[in-house]
Amino acid sequence: MEPKRDYYEVLEVPRDADARTIKRAFLKKARTLHPDVNDAPDAEERFKEVNEAYTVLSDDQKRANYDRYGDPNGPAGFGSDYVDVSDIFGGGGFGFGDIFDSFFGGMGGRGTSGAAQRTRGRDMGIRLTITLEEAAAGCTKTVAYTRLAPCEDCGGTGAAEGGHLHTCERCHGTGRVVEVQRTIFGQMQTQATCPACNGQGQVIDRPCETCEGQGRTPSREKVEVEVPAGVHSGQTLTIEGKGEAGLRGDACGSLVVSVEVTESERFERQGDDLYCTVTVDALQAIVGTAVSVDGILEGEQVTVSVPAGCQFGQRVVVEGHGMPRLGMAARGNLVAVVQIETPRDLTPSQLDDIASIVSVRGGDGPSERDLEPEGFSAAAENAAEHFAHERWRAPKNPFKDGRR
Repeated sequence: MEPKRDYYEVLEVPRDADARTIKRAFLKKARTLHPDVNDAPDAEERFKEVNEAYTVLSDDQKRANYDRYGDPNGPAGFGSDYVDVSDIFGGGGFGFGDIFDSFFGGMGGRGTSGAAQRTRGRDMGIRLTITLEEAAAGCTKTVAYTRLAPCEDCGGTGAAEGGHLHTCERCHGTGRVVEVQRTIFGQMQTQATCPACNGQGQVIDRPCETCEGQGRTPSREKVEVEVPAGVHSGQTLTIEGKGEAGLRGDACGSLVVSVEVTESERFERQGDDLYCTVTVDALQAIVGTAVSVDGILEGEQVTVSVPAGCQFGQRVVVEGHGMPRLGMAARGNLVAVVQIETPRDLTPSQLDDIASIVSVRGGDGPSERDLEPEGFSAAAENAAEHFAHERWRAPKNPFKDGRR
């Protein structure tokens, strides 16, 4: 496997190049290598190479890691609050290729086919994955993604210095032209998108070289996403103005963030309630006890009061210690599913006391041989096996039986 080329070499920029120089170099190469304008067999691979180089060098954090360690992710990856989003979608499937399709099909390149070019920017969407703990506390994530952003060189106008917008002479500002065709049935008139202005009705006498008159260019961007406490998987957050930029200063679309909450090893979420398991000694279950468990919020300690005579699989509800309810101060409940363990460290004297209780209740206690030091471990083992496989047999998933 051949080693990857140096990213600065790929873009043909010096190592101290600023962000604008890197972006211009990327766009220059992308225009010549994009598969829509280049028929060479290796054009697509070279375009991907240029894209990868730009993705790294346009991101301050990735570039710093690449310069220092030779790896964009650094020695230990990025922090938990930084997310590099590669899955960009919108309107049934919006990827990085679609961003370039929009760019090359805007005011130049491929042009349009049959309809006027839209000028308002499209909405974009990203998937953001967070942990259950982050969903409970709320969090802020810095998301890096690629979009068509307003061109920095022309301020989004599409015009170079000294350039101006003029009404298209071909369509007189309508964006449509009438074509007359002779057929066997006579002359037929049809309307089509004006090829001179791509349906915009206006042309620029001196278009910006960087954006080719569109007023927008592909750009690596960062945005902070404020995730509220109590968010559920599948819910969306909308950030206005951070989607695709419009043509020549028209309105930008929105960035729609779809939140996915991962499963937790400690809790199972059901609505705003949280289910967990607590393990108590069988003797403690008989007389009742209090167990302290870590809550879903950082540093939170929750006391679970196990009642006397508690059975295996019994649910103990602690009100107000589940997930926060979205947009409210209230919280769901914590439901602790009790699991009972048979003690294995009882002394012969303690076992004798238990045997006496069993005898009073009419049961058969252990024999004198079982109370001998050598026989004690066997008796305890038998008792443990009895509890585990008979009286205290647990369901495979204690959360699924008898849920509220």
